[in-house]
Amino acid sequence: MSGPRLLRSTAIFSSMTFLSRLSGLARDQVYAIVFGGSPAMDVFVAAFRIPNFMRRLSAEGSFSMAFVPVLAEYKEKHGPQAVRELIDRVGGTLAAALLAVTAAVVLFAPWLTQVIAPGFAVGGEQHRLLVEMLRITFPYALFISLASLVGSILNSYQRFAIPALSPVLLNLSMIGAALASAYFFDSSIMVLAWGVFVAGILQLACQLPSLAKLGLLPRPKWGVAHAGVRKIMKLMVPTLFGSSVVQFNLLFNTMAASFLVGGSMTWLYYSDRLLEFPLGMFGVAIGTVILPHLSGRHAATDPDGFSKGLDWGFRLCLLIGIPACLGLILCARPLVATLFQYHRFDAMDAKMSSWSLIAQSTAVPAFLLVKVLAPAFYSRQDTRTPVKSAVVSVLVNALGTVLLFAAALAWTDAGHAALAKAGGNWLDALAHLPGLHALLALAIALAGWANALQLAWYLRRAGVYRRQPGWGRWLRQIALASVAMVAVLLALRGLWPDWSAWGWWQRGWRLALLVGGGGTAYAATLWLQGLRPRELRH
Repeated sequence: MSGPRLLRSTAIFSSMTFLSRLSGLARDQVYAIVFGGSPAMDVFVAAFRIPNFMRRLSAEGSFSMAFVPVLAEYKEKHGPQAVRELIDRVGGTLAAALLAVTAAVVLFAPWLTQVIAPGFAVGGEQHRLLVEMLRITFPYALFISLASLVGSILNSYQRFAIPALSPVLLNLSMIGAALASAYFFDSSIMVLAWGVFVAGILQLACQLPSLAKLGLLPRPKWGVAHAGVRKIMKLMVPTLFGSSVVQFNLLFNTMAASFLVGGSMTWLYYSDRLLEFPLGMFGVAIGTVILPHLSGRHAATDPDGFSKGLDWGFRLCLLIGIPACLGLILCARPLVATLFQYHRFDAMDAKMSSWSLIAQSTAVPAFLLVKVLAPAFYSRQDTRTPVKSAVVSVLVNALGTVLLFAAALAWTDAGHAALAKAGGNWLDALAHLPGLHALLALAIALAGWANALQLAWYLRRAGVYRRQPGWGRWLRQIALASVAMVAVLLALRGLWPDWSAWGWWQRGWRLALLVGGGGTAYAATLWLQGLRPRELRH
């Protein structure tokens, strides 16, 4: 795929993903209005974390990273019949494995919930509710993983729009479930679980017609003995960990957050959702588009095209990631207040969510870069190197969380008071110290940087990437444009320090001016320095 086609494909994917993020934002606003930062919402966040984790593994991680390079190889070196046979065997094997996993999770849900949220007392209301919700939501993992298989095939044939748009169906299903809960079920959180179940079916069904037009609709067959399936499995096993380190860290944080003040999971959820705008619109788009490109260049033995594709991805990640990082940090409170602070989601909820948003936003450039760095290894069918980086990253997250919690309890007056209230028990004291969820977000940010820097070092050592000319000018342009953007944001924030007193309309136009002014300053400064859209095509 040439540079202009890469940019065009990324633009298509990003525009479709933008619609998905807008509908996701509407969904989260409905959540905030109907359920607020309640303990019941904490339970739903925990219950949905597991099937959502499976979605991230399949849609943006392990399965896709292993399947796409092998499919590219079959397209390049084998005939259409071999490609169809590969798809049939992969579809049948994947469906059988997912059915077995789903049955096991439904059966062992009471014990699994103790691992997901050990802070929920066994036999308590939150634990009982979590067991029920997990049994309803987990089949979503079955449907969405099969949808990811279909989406990966479509992406490999440069059909990016439908797979990118399918998450809209999840959001619409969840909006409908939340509104139904508010108007017909007395705000019962259980309705959201059924919304997740229905969404999985819709996301799979909407992509099948596009695959049928290509003549590649799977006819599922058991295929463990098939050479292509075995190769995918061999590549996939290490990537189960390596490609989705952020998701493993989020699972660890869910476990840790279950010990914290009620509402902590919900506050982390909303800050994470705002972070999904730059990561989902651009990071996933760049990673999804660049993987087939790099796989094709590797299969065609084109090291120069491989290196140029990486260079293009790195530049685009920094062009987007640096201003996104600074903008989210400076606009955290206005964003949360304007989008979520209504009805049951009060000023305290907004304050707490903005703290975790600021902390985790410090790693936006790292999260984006990983979306390019990881495919650089998987496209070459190197699955071991990312695992080495992932192990260190998970350890950084876990160790960082423990050290930050210990420091907050030992070195602050609020920490001393929490320890006294808990009778000196450090684990119980965590539930008496608000704000620790922001330290969880900071730990995952540190882990994100550890992952990105390690992958960059390994890539340089492998010698497959050669830096293209013009990097000094590129970084200077981004730096000056970022300074201009920060100046505008600080000036407007100084005019409007408190956002809690206004209604939605007053918040809305001020936020639009804040975001629009900062974005305009960034783009205009880039333009004045001579950066033109055509430079993004190469």
